[in-house]
Amino acid sequence: MKISARNIFQGSIHAVTSGSVNAEIVITLGGNDKITAIVTNESVQRLGLATGKAVTVLVKASSVLVMTDAAGLALSARNVLTGKLSKVNNGPISSEVAIELPSGAMVYATITHDAVDELGIETGKTASAVFKASSVILAA
Repeated sequence: MKISARNIFQGSIHAVTSGSVNAEIVITLGGNDKITAIVTNESVQRLGLATGKAVTVLVKASSVLVMTDAAGLALSARNVLTGKLSKVNNGPISSEVAIELPSGAMVYATITHDAVDELGIETGKTASAVFKASSVILAA
């Protein structure tokens, strides 16, 4: 598979909760890292999504927000993965930031140069990758 999504994870389905139109799928990546996806019930059926099934999780780097201080914040985004900033690549238009999770998995985000400066982004600091469950694409 060739795809433009920068974040590609392998995991297994931990839980499936069906609603009237959509289903919430919780995927375990390894260690304590979990990602929640919201997909249609039709996708659940078509992909055969069930507890224990191996899946590929895709998230575009442009859908990932970077947070360096969550003190006192409550977020509506279901996915908050915390790790250490391991790489900052400043390009001519924007910057790519890599956050290494405790499991060793990497999460990439594309953010503005101003955000890098305002958030004090530098390698070794703790940061969180934040993205909505509706930004997650599953492949099985």
